[in-house]
Amino acid sequence: MTSFNIAQGIHAFDYHSQLNLIATAGIDNKVCLWNPYVVSKPVGVLWGHSASVIAVQFFAARKQLFSFSRDKVLRLWDIQHQLSIQRISCFFPKSQDFRCLFHFDEAHGRLFISFNNQLALLAMKSEAGKRVTSHKKAVTCVLYNSVLKQVISSDVGSTVSFWMIDTGQKIKQFTGCHGNAEISTMALDANETRLLTGSTDGTVKVWDLNGCCHHTLNVGQAGAVDISHILVLKKTILVTGWDRAITVFRPQNFNQFSIQPEEWKGGIQHHDDILCAAFSPPQTLVTGSYDGEIVLWNNSTENAHYVLHPDYQRLLKSKSDAGPQKLLGAGRSPSTHPTCDQATLRACSFEMDTECNHAVMRLCFLEARKNITGTEGANLVSCGGSGYVRFWDTFKKQLLAEFLAHSGVGSIIMSTDKSNRYLATGDLEGWLKIWNIEEYCLNPSKNKLTQAPTLIRSFRPHEDWISSLEMCELGGRSLILSASADCSVRVTDVCGVPVQIFGQEKHWQLENCFSVPKRDTNLMGNKIQEKSIKEIPLFSEEESCLDPSKHSLIDKKTYSVRPSEVINLGVKYMERNVYKKKTHDLYNGGIIQKSCSSFRSLSIGTLKELPEVNKPAFLLDPEKYFREGPEEQCPQIPEFPSLSETLKAIFDEKNLFPKEILDHERRAKQLCQETSSEVKIKRNKKPL
Repeated sequence: MTSFNIAQGIHAFDYHSQLNLIATAGIDNKVCLWNPYVVSKPVGVLWGHSASVIAVQFFAARKQLFSFSRDKVLRLWDIQHQLSIQRISCFFPKSQDFRCLFHFDEAHGRLFISFNNQLALLAMKSEAGKRVTSHKKAVTCVLYNSVLKQVISSDVGSTVSFWMIDTGQKIKQFTGCHGNAEISTMALDANETRLLTGSTDGTVKVWDLNGCCHHTLNVGQAGAVDISHILVLKKTILVTGWDRAITVFRPQNFNQFSIQPEEWKGGIQHHDDILCAAFSPPQTLVTGSYDGEIVLWNNSTENAHYVLHPDYQRLLKSKSDAGPQKLLGAGRSPSTHPTCDQATLRACSFEMDTECNHAVMRLCFLEARKNITGTEGANLVSCGGSGYVRFWDTFKKQLLAEFLAHSGVGSIIMSTDKSNRYLATGDLEGWLKIWNIEEYCLNPSKNKLTQAPTLIRSFRPHEDWISSLEMCELGGRSLILSASADCSVRVTDVCGVPVQIFGQEKHWQLENCFSVPKRDTNLMGNKIQEKSIKEIPLFSEEESCLDPSKHSLIDKKTYSVRPSEVINLGVKYMERNVYKKKTHDLYNGGIIQKSCSSFRSLSIGTLKELPEVNKPAFLLDPEKYFREGPEEQCPQIPEFPSLSETLKAIFDEKNLFPKEILDHERRAKQLCQETSSEVKIKRNKKPL
C-alpha cells in the first residue's frame, strides 16, 4: 500500500490506467497529477481555478482531464502540455450551497453534473472535420415533395431545410420553427402544399412552403410530449407518440390560429403508447404501439375491430378449440389492462426477449398489390424492435411472414416505394439494407414464412443511427433518402449509385449518375440494324441490381459534378443533349423529330431541293474577265541636277570660279556629309 500525504486535503480523485496517473481535486484550488510510485511530489500541477476543486475525471480517449470547482467553473485540461484548453461557466444553477456529483459518459460525449435536486447535461459537439453535413444538428426527419421535386429535412435545432433533388442545392431554410424545441417528425398534406411539423413542445404547426405558419395544433395541452407520427387524411389529422390514445384534429373546424384536439370516438384500445399509424383507402386504419400490438380501426366510424400481435397469433393457434378472436371478445378484455391469462402468457413470451422486442416503429400498406383478397397475400408491413420485419394479412387477420433484417442493433425503421417493389430498412448503427419484396408473401403457405426476401444491397451511408427513410421516384429510378443523427441527409438509388450528400460543396447531376449505355439513334440506318437492336433485350433493372459487375447499366466515368454557376435549373441536361443530337442528325440527312426545346410547337422538316441554276459567264470563263494584261512601260522622269551642280555649270561657263573656291567648296561638302552621318547615328541610339 502506498499513501499520499496532501497538506490541505482533496475533495475527489480519478485514476487513468493507461497513463498511470492519479488526478486529485485539491482544496487549495489546484489539480495535481501523481505517479502512484512517486509519493514525494506530484508530477504535474494544473493552475487556473479560483475556488477549491470538487470533482475531477479523465477523458481517456483524448488524454484530457475535466475539473469542476466550487465557483461552478468547468475546465478541460490537456494532460501532456498541462494547459487549460477550455473554460465553461455561467451555465449552472445559482444555488450557493449544493452537493455535486460529477460523471462523464465518454462513449456518448455527455457530461452530467448534479446540483442537489437538479441535473445539468453538457453534450460535446462531434468534430466534423472534413465530413460534409447537411444540418448543424442531428437530422430527425426527411420528406420528398413530388410536385416540386424537393427534399425537406428537419433537425433537433428546430430548423427546416429545402433541397433540390436534382443537384443537392439548398433552396431555402426556416429557422426557429418551434423556438428551441426539437422537431421530431413532419408530414405533407395530400396536395403537398402544406407542411406539418411536430415538436417536443407539444405542438404541431401547419406551414405553407413560403414559411408562413397558418395554424398551431395544441397536442400536448401546454406540456412536453414526444410526437412520433403525424398522419394527414382527407377529413382528419391524427397525431400519435406519447399516449395510448389517438389525438385527432378535424381541418373543417380550423377557424382560428390555435386549434384544440377533438375526441376520438374509439377511445383507448392500446395497452402502451402508440408510435405509428398507416391508412389504406377507403376506411382501414392501423396503429402500432410500443408493446407490439397492431390495432385495426374503421376510420369512418373510428371504432376498433381487431388486434394483431406476433405472440397473440401464435398463442391462439396453439389452442385447438380457439379460433381467431375479436378485440372485445376473448382476444382482449374490455378493461384497459390484459387479463391474468394474457399477462401470464405474455410474460412467458418475453422471458428471453428484451422489453421492446415487438415495438412497432413503422407501418406501411402495400397499396400496389392488386386483388390482394384473391391472392391471399400480405398487404401490411411492420418493423421495429429487435430488427424484425413482419408481413400481415389484414383480411384474414394473421401473420404471414417475419424475418430478421438487422441483428443485434435494436429497433429499425423502413420505407417502401409506390410500386411496392423495394423495401429499405435502416438501423441504429447507420446501416441501410434494400430488399426485393415484389413477389414476397404473395402466395403464403400454411406455415409462417421465416425466410428473408432477396437482399439487393447492404451498405453503411451514415456514421450514426438512421432517424428517417423516404423512397421516391425520379426519372424512372427508385431513390432512397436517408436522414441520420450524424447531421447529414443522403440520397442514393437501389442499384448502387454512389451516395450523395445534401450540402456538399459541389452540386451533382442525378441524370448523369443514372446514365445508361447509349443505343444507336441514327434514324436513317438500315432496317436490318434497327431489327437487330430491337431483338437484343436490355438487362432488367432487377438483374442489374443483383449483379452489377455483370450487367451494370451505370457508367462510373459519368459521375460528374458541376458548380452552381453553370447549372440551369429550368432545363434538364438530358433533354438538351437529346435535342442537340437530333438537330445534328438533320445535317446528316436524317429527319428531325419533335424536340423538348422551346420551339417544340414549330413544324420543322427537311429543306426542299433547289432547282438547277445556270452559272454566270464570269464563272464559266474566268480568264476572260480576270486575266492579267501586259505590263506597260512607265515614262521615266528625268532627274534634275542639284543646285550646286547648276551653279557650278553657270560659273564654269563664265569662268567665275577660281581654283581655291572650288577646293573650298569640296571641303565644305565633305564636312556637311560627315556632320549629317553623325546626326543619323545619334538619332538611331536608344534612350537609357
